[in-house]
Amino acid sequence: MKKIFVLLAMMACMTTASAQKVLVLYYSETGTTKTVAQELQKQLGADIEGIEAVEPYSGDFQATIQRGQREMQSGNWPALKALKSKLSKYDIIFLGYPIWFGTYANPIVTLVKSNDFDGKTVVPFCTFGSGGLNTSTDNLKKALPKANIKPGYGVRTARVASAAKELNRFLIENGYKKGTIAKLPDYSDQQPVTEADKAIFDAACSSYQFPLGTPQAVGKRTTDEGTDYKYTVKSRGFDGSETTSTIYVTVPNTGSNKAEFTEVVR
Repeated sequence: MKKIFVLLAMMACMTTASAQKVLVLYYSETGTTKTVAQELQKQLGADIEGIEAVEPYSGDFQATIQRGQREMQSGNWPALKALKSKLSKYDIIFLGYPIWFGTYANPIVTLVKSNDFDGKTVVPFCTFGSGGLNTSTDNLKKALPKANIKPGYGVRTARVASAAKELNRFLIENGYKKGTIAKLPDYSDQQPVTEADKAIFDAACSSYQFPLGTPQAVGKRTTDEGTDYKYTVKSRGFDGSETTSTIYVTVPNTGSNKAEFTEVVR
């Protein structure tokens, strides 16, 4: 009898989930975040809409930084074209953006200030040079206190080709999509970095345009696809003070076996 009740409860949850309306809503300046948004839409079968600034950004890195800084300093956030989608129709909104200045891009500031997300489930997804998912998610929670901000997905621009496989896992693990996947093992406890560990870190991180620091300790896990590393790293913050970050690196079993870092969590 207990098994029957459990089965009925699971069926009820699946029915509720399948009845929910889902929107993939995103801002993309250069097309990278759009690529991830389209993959999400494909895997979810959801509606999708891109956010557009009335005065588009140029796509030039330095020009975007300069304009973004002016907007942040003045508080004159970019005007957006009206959304075609009615947010009130949707239960779950996957909200996508590139990371600028350590958080969501400026057009998202305008979006959350000018639209009602109360009671909505919001799932962030983002693209970045090194990281920013955690900080942007925290800022969304502050900006939208009456929305249910869920754990999100982020991918480095350099690794966007990996998004399809990673999104499949993310969506199944978090109950947005049906399917089965093998559970990933936990990382081992942090241990002092060996010369071999440092060589892997350097191979993954030394070509990045900004220094990422010096690894002090590392935890590891082995999966069907390769070996993952979780480094504790000491570096200098923007103000020159010493800071600690976590840098994730993966070395796949197949292909080039090239070590690459997947995210910096500051």
